[in-house]
Amino acid sequence: MSEKKMTSSRRHHLKSLVLQIAFELIEVEKKEAEQVKKNFMAEIPALDLSGDQSALMEMLKKLAHTIDKVDEDRYDAESKVTKADKEIEDLKMKVIEIQGMKKPALKKVRMSADAMLQALLGTKHKASMDFRANLKEVKKEVKEEAADAVGDWRKNVDEQAGMDGRMKKFQG
Repeated sequence: MSEKKMTSSRRHHLKSLVLQIAFELIEVEKKEAEQVKKNFMAEIPALDLSGDQSALMEMLKKLAHTIDKVDEDRYDAESKVTKADKEIEDLKMKVIEIQGMKKPALKKVRMSADAMLQALLGTKHKASMDFRANLKEVKKEVKEEAADAVGDWRKNVDEQAGMDGRMKKFQG
């Protein structure tokens, strides 16, 4: 199932065909938009500017009223869109909260205390910090045990072994 690569001339030819088709479609859309605009303008009656001043004032008031209605509709549409955008953002945040943030795996870094403080504090840190020097020294206590308890147990066994050991025990 090896796929053959397309030659550059074939690719260039296909690209030019796609661009040509797209250009034709854009031209058709422009003509359709112009036709829609012409049809809309044909439906609107021509302004009759002949007449007295009061009729013109009345017509201007109607136009102003129509403009106000259109502005209100536009404002309402904008507010609906912003409200929907805000709801979308809130829902995205809830989805992120439900999924939870994935924490990246942290790497172990071997760093001395001085290097850590210098990294945190920057150039302010000049003094060396030796944490081991601040530790308390604990002296080991020597327990005093009876001299008899400590010693070679074999010595005592040898002395007690046999008849000589028993005699020494009774004599001593």
